[in-house]
Amino acid sequence: MPVALITGASRGLGLALARRLAQEGWSLVLTAREPQALEQARQELEAHTPVTALPGDVADETHARRLIGAALDLGGLDALVNNASALGPSPLPALRDLPLDAYRQVLEVNVVAPLRLIQLALPHLKPGARIVNVTSDAGVEGYVTWGGYGSSKAALEQLSRVLAAEHPDLRVYWVDPGDMRTRMHQDAFPGEDISDRPLPEVSVPGFLHLLSGEWPSGRYAAQRMAEVSA
Repeated sequence: MPVALITGASRGLGLALARRLAQEGWSLVLTAREPQALEQARQELEAHTPVTALPGDVADETHARRLIGAALDLGGLDALVNNASALGPSPLPALRDLPLDAYRQVLEVNVVAPLRLIQLALPHLKPGARIVNVTSDAGVEGYVTWGGYGSSKAALEQLSRVLAAEHPDLRVYWVDPGDMRTRMHQDAFPGEDISDRPLPEVSVPGFLHLLSGEWPSGRYAAQRMAEVSA
């Protein structure tokens, strides 16, 4: 039974992907910062598959080590999905107004924490394992007020490219999930109606296609991949 570690798994894309992987027979290690929401996810999913749910901060070293240990307890690690993200202040400020302490926290969660989990996971990855880093088009486009979050995702994309070059034996994917109707997206546009955005479930088939297919390392758009896999 394959094992996936998913960060940011209590809601949004992380939970939607966990639900689909549970249906596909994956064992799961899940983490998020909200204990109650994560426990609800665990109770829902454990009816289908073995689930270990560990609430905590992915930027915390002790917590990161616990996550990798939990995956090893389930038999190893077939997929690491770095999905947890910090948006920063809401509403999003222009770069001239971006508080540096808040920006440092965005970088810790969106760049440093994924790298540390990758470092800890590398010695324990099973043959054919995949590393999936969830990025954003804000990492490649110059959207006004998205400089803090976008630059963190740009850094994650470049980290992913280098990781793929350094480990040609692994499949490393940096994936843009597309616009989604999530709480983080609502926080980015406070007071606006985002009901026209697709639910995270729309992007999940694209992620599943990458996790189960033979696609080479690279950057992918999840919603486009979902169309390919349809």
